[in-house]
Amino acid sequence: MAPKGFLTTALAAVSLLGAVISGMGAAGLPNPFFAMDTGTRDARHQTPEAQAKLLKELGYAGIGWSPGQVPEMLAALDREDLKMFAVYTGLDLGGTNRHVPAPIVKLIHELEGRDTILWLYVTSKSYGPSDEAGDAEAVTVLTEIAALAKRAGVKVALYPHTGCWLERVQDAVRLANKVHRARVAFIKQGLTSGARPPQESAHDNLGVTFNLCHCLKVGDEKRIPELLDQAKPYLFVVSINGADHAGDWNRLIQTLDRGEFNVLPVLRKLKEIGFTGPIGLQHYGIQGDVSENLRRSMDGWKRLSAEAAK
Repeated sequence: MAPKGFLTTALAAVSLLGAVISGMGAAGLPNPFFAMDTGTRDARHQTPEAQAKLLKELGYAGIGWSPGQVPEMLAALDREDLKMFAVYTGLDLGGTNRHVPAPIVKLIHELEGRDTILWLYVTSKSYGPSDEAGDAEAVTVLTEIAALAKRAGVKVALYPHTGCWLERVQDAVRLANKVHRARVAFIKQGLTSGARPPQESAHDNLGVTFNLCHCLKVGDEKRIPELLDQAKPYLFVVSINGADHAGDWNRLIQTLDRGEFNVLPVLRKLKEIGFTGPIGLQHYGIQGDVSENLRRSMDGWKRLSAEAAK
């Protein structure tokens, strides 16, 4: 029979080894990984409480939400020690729009102090996709939105969406750069005229989103490394999912463990450019059980994140 001291030491060593192995298995990218609400609802998960509990159970850091029931979801997330990383909402350019729409003002107030990202897609009936003729109007209203959001502790990230005026990540980068340059010019003008420079900076509160599925949909797959380099100075948030290289949305949005497209090089590129911000999971239109889909994507994230971190 082994001495008592020997057994205690051996058990301690086994426990330490288990902790080391567990830590090694959990190693991965530092980015918080959250789920967009496009894939968190089904018949059993309708309420904010049910969705928050499911995400907590599966290991997600929080959610990307839509404008409805924001206070309720914030309360549900607080109870689970999770975060609302972004809220998805739209802005329409109509040719005369120069002020922040009331629904966006309301949303910013609801998110005050939450360090949440206002995920802003931009549509227009006056301008076609990527039409730079809309830039002047967009820069004016986006500067105002970014300034209002900053006062509330909220960030703004432009959300490229197929078919919208702001369709590509390069459109978002172009606008963010123009907002930045307008700010610099404004400061220089104030200094030249002797006026007191404005204290509030909007440009550093306006960033961009890289959406994998939309980038693939518009045919920019081969340009992804280049586009991420362009987005680097403004990149606030990223969304990923499993995908094929082309096709309809049912092929371009799959669980993260499926699809012909290799997501790993995208994550490695994000690491290379030093992006440590939140990464969201897109599950729009995926059929089947929500819990199983989210579990599969979490398993895929853990594997891909661990590989990308090496």
